[in-house]
Amino acid sequence: MRTLIENIAEIAAVRPGPVRGPAMDAVPRTLDAALVIEDAAIAWFGPRSAAPAGPFDAVVDADGGAVVPGFVDCHTHAVFAGSREGEFVERIRGRTYLEILEAGGGIHRTVEATRSATEDELVRIGAARLARMLAAGSTTVEIKSGYGLSPEHELKMLRAIRRLGRSQPVEVVGSYLAAHAVPREFAGRADAYLDSVLEDGLLERLYAEDLAEFADVFCERGAFETAQAERFLRTCARHGLRPKLHADQITQCGASRLGERLGAVSVDHLEKIDAECIAPLRGSQTIPVLLPGCSFFLNTKPAPARALIDAGLPVALATDCNPGSSPIESMSLILSLACCLLRMTPAEALTAATANAAAALGRADRIGAIAVGHQADLLVLDVPNVERLASDVGRNPVRIVFKRGHVVHPPVADSTVKP
Repeated sequence: MRTLIENIAEIAAVRPGPVRGPAMDAVPRTLDAALVIEDAAIAWFGPRSAAPAGPFDAVVDADGGAVVPGFVDCHTHAVFAGSREGEFVERIRGRTYLEILEAGGGIHRTVEATRSATEDELVRIGAARLARMLAAGSTTVEIKSGYGLSPEHELKMLRAIRRLGRSQPVEVVGSYLAAHAVPREFAGRADAYLDSVLEDGLLERLYAEDLAEFADVFCERGAFETAQAERFLRTCARHGLRPKLHADQITQCGASRLGERLGAVSVDHLEKIDAECIAPLRGSQTIPVLLPGCSFFLNTKPAPARALIDAGLPVALATDCNPGSSPIESMSLILSLACCLLRMTPAEALTAATANAAAALGRADRIGAIAVGHQADLLVLDVPNVERLASDVGRNPVRIVFKRGHVVHPPVADSTVKP
C-alpha cells in the first residue's frame, strides 16, 4: 500500500535515537511538506513541491497540521484494577506518598484490587485505557506488572499485558516488576519474597511464553535495598530479561549508579539524582527516563533535566501512568509538563518522547523517528508546529494516528483519508 500525506505545515523529523545532549534541541524541520508511506515504512519526506508522483492507494490531508513521530511511552503501569482517589485527598491534606505507603496504603491497595480481578477483567480495563492513550498519540507503550506481587498474580498480569499487545493497535512491551513492593504477607521478609518471584521455573515460563522483555525493580526506602535490587536484576538477566530500575525517586540510595554498573537499559524517575551519579551515566548506554507527571501529581521537586541534558545524556520522557502517583495517559500533556517543570524546550521534549524513549525500549532502530526506512508510526496534529504541541496545555492535539503505515485512529472511514 502506498500512502501520501500532503498539506503538512511542518514535519519535525526527529532523528533515530539515542539523541544526546544539545542535539535533542536540533530537530530538523521541513515546512510546507509531504510524506510518502510504502507498506509499513516511511519511503520519502520533504518539500511538498518535490513530492513523488502517484498513483497512491490513499491520500491523507494534514490540513495544515504538523507531522511528528508517534509517541513512545516507555514507562507505564497501565494495567491495574481499582482506584486510589482517596489518597489524592490525603496528600492534599499533608500526608506524603511514602507515609501512605508505609502505613499500608499506596501500592498495597492496588495489589488487593488487582489480585481480585480476573485476567479477562484486566484485559478489558487495560484495553479501554490503551484506546485513550492511542487517541492521544501513543503508538508504543511499555507496561509493567508489579501489582500482583505473587507468582500467580504476576503471571496473570503479564498474560493480560501480552493479550493486550495482540488485540489492539498499540505496540505493547511487557516488563516484569515483581520487585515493586514487599507484599503484606511477607512484611519484614523481603528476601524471602524475592525467593518466591525468582524461582527458576517461574522465570523460565516468563521467557518461554514471551511474557516480558525487561525486569524492573523499585530500589528505594520502604521497597528494596540496592543489594536486593541487584540480586533481582542479575537473576532475571540470566533468564533473558534486560534490566531497568526505578531509581533515585524519593531518596538517593545509589540506584542509578547500580543501573549504570549493571548496564541497565534505562534508569527511571531520577528526581533525587545528583552530580556524582550523573557522571557515570555519561560513559554508558543507559537511558535516563524522566517522569514529570509524577512530580506534578505529587507536588514534589522534579528531576534535574537540564543538568542531565547539559551532561550530554539522551533524556527520555514517559507518563508513568499508574493509579497512585501519575494517573496521566496523555504524552502531549507530559511534553507540556516537561517544558513547564523541567525547563526543556519543545524540541527537546519531543525528542525525549520519541527517539530517546524508543532507545529506552531497545527499539530505536525502527520507531521513534522520521527517517526513510523507519516504521511509519506517525501523528498528524491539528497544530502547525512543535511549539504549539507543547504550549497548548491540557487538550489533545492529535488528529490522525498511523501505526505501521495504517491509520489506526480515527476510523479509516473518516473523511481525512481519501482513496
